[in-house]
Amino acid sequence: MSDKNTEYKANPIGQLLLVIPGAILALTLVIALIAKTASPTATTVPVPDPSSAVAENIKPVATVVLAAADAGPHVDKTGEEVVKAVCSMCHAAGLMNAPKIGDKDAWKPRIAQGQATLVSHAMNGIRNMPARGGNPALSDTEISNAVVYMANLGGASFK
Repeated sequence: MSDKNTEYKANPIGQLLLVIPGAILALTLVIALIAKTASPTATTVPVPDPSSAVAENIKPVATVVLAAADAGPHVDKTGEEVVKAVCSMCHAAGLMNAPKIGDKDAWKPRIAQGQATLVSHAMNGIRNMPARGGNPALSDTEISNAVVYMANLGGASFK
């Protein structure tokens, strides 16, 4: 005999690395063949027109219909309503040197200018105050009512 070792030495880890994926592949093929032979013959399914399918998928869920807003004739707000809604933003806290509502000392020199001048200032704006208090939707009567209301709280007796 020869001194050379000619025996095959098994490598169990290498064998496992080859056998496991092979077994998984074989099992998958067997299952696929069983499923193919057990299933009924294939039937043709009509394919819908793609343009109608897309239109169906993207159609809106609902539609909104707006009613015509017929509020009728404009009804002027009172001076108090206008002051609370618009003027009080600055005049309640005295922002940007606006005379505070009810502050008789701050309103005294303004009242001395007269009602027409105060109404003109309110309509056209003066210093930091924007025209119409920043609300262009107010009518001339509403502006006048607001000026009379605030000036009267400041000591005037405008009508």
